[in-house]
Amino acid sequence: MKYIVIKKFRDLKDEGRIYNVGDEYKGKKTKARIDELATDKNRIGTPLIKKEE
Repeated sequence: MKYIVIKKFRDLKDEGRIYNVGDEYKGKKTKARIDELATDKNRIGTPLIKKEE
């Protein structure tokens, strides 16, 4: 599964890696982590990635 960044963020669970809009998310792809980043259930409060269609 491929996920694309839709809002720039620093991944605090991946040594502070910075993701820019349009980047492919390369971090941990556990269900819990994807759910956190693809919904508003993260520190920023807005979805940060989406599944590439």
